[in-house]
Amino acid sequence: MKNLPLHQRIVITGVGLVAPGATNLGEFRANLLAGRSGVSTLDLRYMGVHPAGVCSFAETRYRKKRENSRGTRGGCIGVYCANEALVDAGIDFSSYDRANTGVYIGLTEHGTVETENEVYNIGQYGYDVNYWTHHHNPRTVLNNPAGEITMNLGITGPHYAIGAACAAGNAALIQGVQMLRLGEVDLALCGGLSECVGSFGIFASFRAQGALAEHADPTKASRPFDRDRNGIVISEGGCLFTLERLDRALERGARIYGEITGYAMNSDARDFVLPHGPRQKQCMVAALQRAGLEPEQITILNAHATGTRQGDIEECNAIRETFAGCTNTWINNTKSSIGHAMGAAGVLELAGNLPAFTDNMVHPTINLDTPDPDCSLPGLVANTPRQLPQINAILNNSFGMLGINSVVIVERFVAN
Repeated sequence: MKNLPLHQRIVITGVGLVAPGATNLGEFRANLLAGRSGVSTLDLRYMGVHPAGVCSFAETRYRKKRENSRGTRGGCIGVYCANEALVDAGIDFSSYDRANTGVYIGLTEHGTVETENEVYNIGQYGYDVNYWTHHHNPRTVLNNPAGEITMNLGITGPHYAIGAACAAGNAALIQGVQMLRLGEVDLALCGGLSECVGSFGIFASFRAQGALAEHADPTKASRPFDRDRNGIVISEGGCLFTLERLDRALERGARIYGEITGYAMNSDARDFVLPHGPRQKQCMVAALQRAGLEPEQITILNAHATGTRQGDIEECNAIRETFAGCTNTWINNTKSSIGHAMGAAGVLELAGNLPAFTDNMVHPTINLDTPDPDCSLPGLVANTPRQLPQINAILNNSFGMLGINSVVIVERFVAN
């Protein structure tokens, strides 16, 4: 991809995020390197106390409390992340037109929180639908968080949501790259959001599947690759990137976090829930080919692994086959520290690794006390960060239900 003309090369110039235990990239990176978990507990309606990743941030920094009340939790997270990303990138729309700015938001689900709350609310009034809020429809349409962002920022370019299960964050990032290369927009705000800790139905469904993590210490509940893992820790959060064409970024002297050089998406076409390693391998290989890289040129591979037994094993099989003999590829997992943020997972995990291009550190997979032999991976960084001479390329896996797979590759930006 680096042999493309400058206007076809796409770079990340801003990051705005909120994650369990962090409200910006600096805090997030410090927590990951220190092995600090952001997972706590949540007292769920109908279900009691469970481990969960809950976010705390300045909800009224960029819009008023009344506007947050009319909107959604996902919209609130999105508005915060979008503004933070623009501030981080130094973009005030003096050099970009709001009409040529696109907003692409990846979502695993949206609307279940609002619907559950409204059903509960009218239940207090004998299920009289006269007590149902007239805000329900605009709150529950899939484009709601993206639309709330455009209203807050006055962006009049295209906005829409991309539903891609837990691969949605990566999918939105890919969409931003493609729209910039096609010339459909000049600036892209893209990433993923999750408000799912507000939905007891999501917790109940994972528990019914035997896939909801339990642990006496919530900070140890998320434990991908560990023999004693017992499921997913559900988390909320969000991360948005500003994407620009390289020529425009250089022209305005932007700081560049990295260059997106490879990506791929495919489908298992097999099962509603169970993942399929061979298709995951094909997705990684396709992304490498698009980037023009060999497997051994990847320095960090951030694994999707959620802490489910079969899911972790399938991905590990795919990684072992794709990266066999790659002694300079190091593998980590971010969900061990923050849980699974669903639609925000892929982009939060990528963001948590981006500073590695500067500090040359691989953040660890925490809670890996008794490694599962079936998840054995050469190069797996466990419990303690690893210092390297230089980090050149990051490959980010993000997979989802209905067999959707996504891979994004970001390389260290080198001016040439």
